[in-house]
Amino acid sequence: MPRLTPDQLLQELTGAEDLLIVQDLDGVCMQLVKDPLTRRMDPSYVDAVAALDGQFVVLTNGEHEGRRGVNRLVEQALGNSDLPRHEGRYLPGLAAGGVQLQDRFGDLSHPGVSPAEMAFLAAAPTRMEALLMERLPGLLPQLGVDDLAEVAKAAVLDTQVSPTINLNGIFELVPADVSTQQALQTMLSELMHQLLAEAAGQGLEESFFLHVAPNLGRDAQGQERIKPAAAGDVGTTDIQFMLTGSIKEAGLLVLLNQHIQRRWGESPLGETFNVRTAPHDPEALLALVQQRIPAERMPLLVGVGDTVTSTASADGTGWLRGGSDRGFLNLLQDLGAWCGRSNRVVLVDSSHGEVDRPSHADRTLRGITDPEDPLRIDTLMPDGPEQYIAWFRQLSERRRVG
Repeated sequence: MPRLTPDQLLQELTGAEDLLIVQDLDGVCMQLVKDPLTRRMDPSYVDAVAALDGQFVVLTNGEHEGRRGVNRLVEQALGNSDLPRHEGRYLPGLAAGGVQLQDRFGDLSHPGVSPAEMAFLAAAPTRMEALLMERLPGLLPQLGVDDLAEVAKAAVLDTQVSPTINLNGIFELVPADVSTQQALQTMLSELMHQLLAEAAGQGLEESFFLHVAPNLGRDAQGQERIKPAAAGDVGTTDIQFMLTGSIKEAGLLVLLNQHIQRRWGESPLGETFNVRTAPHDPEALLALVQQRIPAERMPLLVGVGDTVTSTASADGTGWLRGGSDRGFLNLLQDLGAWCGRSNRVVLVDSSHGEVDRPSHADRTLRGITDPEDPLRIDTLMPDGPEQYIAWFRQLSERRRVG
């Protein structure tokens, strides 16, 4: 079927009676940058979110709180660290893949997370730096100890519940050196698997998993595949050490459960439903909704993301599909097919920032989707976050007026 233009989608959503927009953040409403601490958020976007109270939630692998959290970006955008909490201007929804829940006043919780898990996560960034210092000298022999220490420190993102190693700054040291970039990706995977083994040694073998971004879907063991660096596309830049259950598909159901509770006064999946107790399999998640939520109570869902990948398999017999937004967008689409609503999938071109990503420019979407892809992308935003923000502001204004 032909895609909708942004204007056509705007017309369709303006009068929707029961709407829920579920939106990723980095690469969608902000340009992708090599150093997340340099991110900026448009004040007009924050205003538009506030006007859509009850109709908008975030679903991100980033985090709400901490010095790297999105809450700091909201405060910077509004020029006031107190105003967002007093006026309810923070971005509501789920962060860290689904384990960090926040309302618009910044009230935050981690449903289903144990003290032992939180303690291991708190120590993980320091351990990541130490492991990098063991492994980087062989890959970056041109750097001295002091420079390596600086590089390692910058690569570790010390977030509260999803500590991450980001290779963007290191890739800058070996531009266009694809073989070294691939070796760095392999090193990163081995390092993070060592951290998983250390967690298991403390009795936390079922507590964590690795989220690879971008990825090429999952292998036969259920682990996310690295997307190898290639000319013009660095592939995997981050691996996040995440709590089991922190998958956006499960997060989508948590947000849906809350939305129905607000609108209808009851939580069909239970008041304590969270991603740690939810099924992990997309088919099981879909079946749970079908069993517990009346189709007539389903809102019109709009999923907005930027990270969807598809690469031909080495033997040419199929496609390796992945990306951190693919799972929740697929489930959102399937929910619409089940309940008879035209749920919409919006994809924003995040190649305009500082990170090499496949572009929408030639409309082939090579590296993003393929002719056999079950994910139907309804609307493209080829001009990136600036185009999306302008469109989002229009939608917010029209629904406010309506």
